[in-house]
Amino acid sequence: MMPARIRDFAATSAPAERPWISRDLVSVQDFSPEEIMALYELARALKDRPVSFREALVGKQLVLFFEKASLRTRLTFEAGMASMGGTSVFVDQTHARLEEREPLLDVARNVERWGDLKNVHLAYVGDGNNMAHSLMLTAASLGSKITVACPAGYAPDPTITSTALQIAKRTGAQIGVMEDPVAAVKGADAVYTDVWASMGQEDEADERAKIFAPYQVNAKLFARASREAIFMHCLPAHRGLEVTADIIDSPQSIIYDQAENRMHVQKAILLSLLGGIARRPTSRSHHA
Repeated sequence: MMPARIRDFAATSAPAERPWISRDLVSVQDFSPEEIMALYELARALKDRPVSFREALVGKQLVLFFEKASLRTRLTFEAGMASMGGTSVFVDQTHARLEEREPLLDVARNVERWGDLKNVHLAYVGDGNNMAHSLMLTAASLGSKITVACPAGYAPDPTITSTALQIAKRTGAQIGVMEDPVAAVKGADAVYTDVWASMGQEDEADERAKIFAPYQVNAKLFARASREAIFMHCLPAHRGLEVTADIIDSPQSIIYDQAENRMHVQKAILLSLLGGIARRPTSRSHHA
């Protein structure tokens, strides 16, 4: 099964060559809870021992298509492929786009700081968009607690919420969807937000700014979280809208750690989908 394969990569000795069955990832739902946890384990190994994976994807090619403009995602996928010996090709869709489809979900999160994920309470405040969907499904798969607060009419897709609740029955996760941002953030270990108007919704920006104003992550709202809470945002962020500068630029903000760690998780996804071999690490150096 896939979790065993992923854990082989994360082991201290290189796994033996074996046949690989191609898979796709277009939603968090495509991986089981065990596979998602195994991906995080592999991401940690990739971050701690990059030298062991320098030739893991030699001979593999990645073609990148993006439905929307991309900076961090494109760069981290390209850097990730190169660091493992693979190559990548970016196909510009500025003049000719592919058919609309669900985007590849970014599961890059800074979860390694928190230890047992079942004890983590993540609060998401803002638009019930694809980011909220991804966080709900991932939290459900990891057995975590997530509380999502959105204005009336902007809640997550009911189908996604239903799926997350079904997964939570198996993993013991706690999923809450509400309209009160204060209740959602109360006691949270991490507070997450996203832009109020995603790409393609620019015409709604002014209207959304009025509707979402009570959901801004500011000092007053953030104070409702736990004393050691951290702030998260997938970027780009709009200071003064979904988050104030004093929060996103504070010591509690881990947005740049988050941006770095997404590459390691993306590398874990690439290894899991494309296959590859990790080289046995040497004892000469732990820095690479």
